Amino acid sequence: MYYDYAVMWDWLALAVRWLHVITGIAWIGSSFYFIALDLGLRKVEDLPPGAAGEEWQVHGGGFYHINKYMVAPDRMPEHLTWFKWESYVTWLSGFALMVIVYYFGAELFLIDKAVADLATWQAITISMASLTLGWIIYDRLCKSPIGESMNGLMVLLFVLLVAMAWGYTQVFSGRAAFLHLGAFTATIMSANVFFIIMPNQRIVVADLKAGRVPDAKYGKIAKQRSTHNNYLTLPVIFFMISNHYPLAFATQYNWLIAALVFLMGVTIRHYFNTKHATGEGPLWTWLATIILFIIAAWLSTVPRLETDEANAATPSPVERHFMEAPGFEAAAIAIQGRCAMCHATEPIWEGMVVPPKGVVLESQVQIARYAREIYLQSARSHAMPPGNLSAMTQAERHQIAAWYEAAMSLR
Repeated sequence: MYYDYAVMWDWLALAVRWLHVITGIAWIGSSFYFIALDLGLRKVEDLPPGAAGEEWQVHGGGFYHINKYMVAPDRMPEHLTWFKWESYVTWLSGFALMVIVYYFGAELFLIDKAVADLATWQAITISMASLTLGWIIYDRLCKSPIGESMNGLMVLLFVLLVAMAWGYTQVFSGRAAFLHLGAFTATIMSANVFFIIMPNQRIVVADLKAGRVPDAKYGKIAKQRSTHNNYLTLPVIFFMISNHYPLAFATQYNWLIAALVFLMGVTIRHYFNTKHATGEGPLWTWLATIILFIIAAWLSTVPRLETDEANAATPSPVERHFMEAPGFEAAAIAIQGRCAMCHATEPIWEGMVVPPKGVVLESQVQIARYAREIYLQSARSHAMPPGNLSAMTQAERHQIAAWYEAAMSLR
């Protein structure tokens, strides 16, 4: 059946998202572990030649004795574990998920015609080009003279990220803008591993095998990129889960909220990095984080400026098809009666400020636009309304299912 495509596509998205989360946990976990290990190293008198520090750890009922060589040990060990696939698979699965959700669902999730009236191919081109150009610009900055200054480079990187936050909100929907900001940052992080950190480590290993003394500059460069990755990790996680919170992505100053998120990532990581290095973290970082968070929450309450909705109200060919399908009128009545109290520009449900996930179902065009999601959430499953608080009947769910399946069978 044609409508089974929607079900299988949703399961495909879930499978890829699951893979993305698993590999992301592995990548972030190993990254945080090695940063903590690196900062916790201690110099002792009986270190092996070339070792810069050691650390004893206990886990799983056993003790681990770890030495770090700033360049390389005297000889190549027989077994060397490389940490790279966590990064690669996280990026590849994340990009696959973006293709499944945002590229194939461009009219629904990527494009907001009230922001920019883009064709699907234009939006996808902008998306892919921005990820590529972002890495090129960042890499050039790192290799420029300013790259010698860690603090100066971090400031420039922050400026670049804020500029991208503003730029994305000018061309994409708020939800897609935040997702792309996370993808933009994650691309930099993964490219750091693929193009810089791993090649530099391979050079060191090759020199060691050939009996040459490895150049310390390769380790220094890799360390710089690894530090950047460390400070960017928490903001990436925020942007990847932000699609559940329209107060973050669907408000007037969403790009400023994004800028504050990057700053919070720095303050939180600074606390833990300092704690790992000295045993005591600076408590002012938590105060700064709380203040930044409160400012972000306040910015989300600023009324959104009115925009020209003329283009957004004009149905696309796909939306028109769903509006003309048999059973649309009955389904629309059920949806507006059971869903629109929350999924409205100004929700009337007590305690709700913005519509869930930014989805508005007040007009027939909007209902047609979200036909697939309504079908999956309210007909194929009973996820919506949550707890069936608006008492949607089984007959109404059947009406929604019949409408969507009829529309799909006629395509």
